[in-house]
Amino acid sequence: MSTEKQNEHAAVSASDTQREEALAGLRDLIPLIFPVAAFGTIFGTASIAAGHSIGMTIWASMAMFAGASQFVFLDVYRLGVPAWSVVLAVFAVNFRHILYSAAVANKIGHFPPLAKLASFFLLTDLQFAVVEKRYENFSGRRPITLTYYFAFGIAGYLLWILATAIGALFGSLIEDPALIGLDFILPIYFLTILMGFRARRNFVPVVLVSAVAAVVVEKTLGAPWHISIGALCGIATAVLLSLSGGGKAATVGESSANG
Repeated sequence: MSTEKQNEHAAVSASDTQREEALAGLRDLIPLIFPVAAFGTIFGTASIAAGHSIGMTIWASMAMFAGASQFVFLDVYRLGVPAWSVVLAVFAVNFRHILYSAAVANKIGHFPPLAKLASFFLLTDLQFAVVEKRYENFSGRRPITLTYYFAFGIAGYLLWILATAIGALFGSLIEDPALIGLDFILPIYFLTILMGFRARRNFVPVVLVSAVAAVVVEKTLGAPWHISIGALCGIATAVLLSLSGGGKAATVGESSANG
């Protein structure tokens, strides 16, 4: 085979691989379309009800792309507190993303610098979960490709913005999302993700400690600190159990996914 044909064959093979990775990312998003769309629609509805314009509502989803943090932003902003209080509240909820970043850093370390920066913007709870799960399914033998990561992330980002716009425009038609259970869709999905990691060593103690810590903090300090503190307690539990010989070394990704 000539060099020209070899190069052509390699180019076709690389193109096929990229297509497969993109389709894999989109396939992994399919089960999430309804819960993400419902959650985004609820945010759009809540933002308009809080007195924000349609433009500001959509811009909030474009700029933050942070799910629960956007609801915290609405609640705190509505109180008329200083800007630093709003930033602190949103940071408290998003603190877990520091843990996510540490967990996926070694899995996307081969990304170009600019792509890596963009990947952290797309690093939502769901993005973290699918990356961890895909890496685990292949036992680390197949790297997380840039095509897979961004196919899932960008499609999810566009879906979130679209859902927010729909909620902002038509959300007033839904008098109370809680009456039809829309407010509980994502918690159910997160529980499903959590159970997907149940085969990992020390799963039960890590989850129990995280859950108890989160409940105690929520009842004492209040939201949103219970999320980050619960995750940190889960990580600490995983590390201590690992050091004491209670299981194989746990990575930050394992413990934060369980926490």
